[in-house]
Amino acid sequence: MEPGRPSLALAPAALTVMMVMLSLSCCGVSAARVVAGAGAERHPVILIPGAGGNQLEARLTEDYKPCSLACRVWPPVRGRGGWFRLWFDPSVLLAPLTRCFAERMTLYYDAVADDYRNAPGVETRVSDFGSTSTLRYLDPSLKLLTGYMNTLASTLEKAGYEEGQDLFGAPYDFRYGLAGPGHPSAVGSAYLHRLRLLVESACAANGGRPAILVAHSLGGLFALQFLARSPLPWRSAHVARLVTLSAPWGGSVQEMLTFASGNTLGVPFVDASLIRDEQRSAESNLWLLPAPRVFGNTTLVVSRGQNRSYSAKNVTQFLRDIGFEEGVEPYRARIRPLVEALPEPGVPVTCLVGTGVDTVESLVYGEGGFEEPPEEVVYGDGDGTVNLASLVGPIKAWSDSPAQVVEVVELPGVSHSGILNDKSALEQIIRVVDSINLNATSYQTS
Repeated sequence: MEPGRPSLALAPAALTVMMVMLSLSCCGVSAARVVAGAGAERHPVILIPGAGGNQLEARLTEDYKPCSLACRVWPPVRGRGGWFRLWFDPSVLLAPLTRCFAERMTLYYDAVADDYRNAPGVETRVSDFGSTSTLRYLDPSLKLLTGYMNTLASTLEKAGYEEGQDLFGAPYDFRYGLAGPGHPSAVGSAYLHRLRLLVESACAANGGRPAILVAHSLGGLFALQFLARSPLPWRSAHVARLVTLSAPWGGSVQEMLTFASGNTLGVPFVDASLIRDEQRSAESNLWLLPAPRVFGNTTLVVSRGQNRSYSAKNVTQFLRDIGFEEGVEPYRARIRPLVEALPEPGVPVTCLVGTGVDTVESLVYGEGGFEEPPEEVVYGDGDGTVNLASLVGPIKAWSDSPAQVVEVVELPGVSHSGILNDKSALEQIIRVVDSINLNATSYQTS
């Protein structure tokens, strides 16, 4: 949603999109969800959501120190071992509860461990890993407002797919990201391990046919790293194709707005200052900042008050000048090496991207500095959230590799989150899936 996070607005409605800016941990794979015995020879499909694209649960322990009385009593929890749905709950739109939500979603970088962790006294989890249940709707009681991947999942079901048999979901804690070589990433690495187990189980339950991964936004970055970190023989045996929707391969200029002054995405009555610190704390948001290899020396932010300009090549200075010094070292050591290269997936790829939608291209801040909204916003081409250069530029390099199959499908007028419900986008997804299934044969998993 971007939900980069909200910056990468991955939720379908303004309400949900707003909260994606704020930011939870995955539970293990339930192999029992994979039911063997598919009648038709279909390749299993695994849906990977974007930031903020699945429900998240939390539990407060005695180490939790609430910042207010409201946070002490909200929400009232009865049963379920103290677990409650933290994302998404519409009550967090109320200012006092927005603060509670933000403090529970905030991550902290542990310099000694060189990794991220939850706030003290806050435990988080993603329920129903392997199922699409938590990524269809962010709040099942508000389906019209919080539908996310339900239209896509339902479209696949109409094409013959069945939940738990050959259709699966891989939700994750979207606050966390991954790190470059030599740096730990406990939560992100655990997710990749669970995803591997899910892929293997899904393939085994469907005649050994390799899976089709369908990933939206930030999910595309996770899927790429998942493939790049898996042995090539394993990829060939277990993944038939990667289909990405609105993947921000090179980050997004809009993320700089999120870090600088907070981003409410136009949702009324929400104070950006209440959510900015939480937005900054998310490791995944650092991952979504504009990548130097895509944006180069192009000026993306201007601060008239400080008489400075910033490009993707001096993001560390940008982080210092906005007052986020604690983000400098994690970005420099963990994130920068991760985004400097775009490894080949090693499996065929179809990239669906929206174009022709006004997208933030540069920001100009006045004498008031970064504590105030930008005075000027310049727009360019993209999907309304991710710039066109980021959507298609990096993957053109893959086309030069004789071993890498790449298909790019541009969808004029389709927005970043709208791609999940757009008829033409859904038709393209079904086209790709059908073409693979028409050639389905029995594979022997290695």
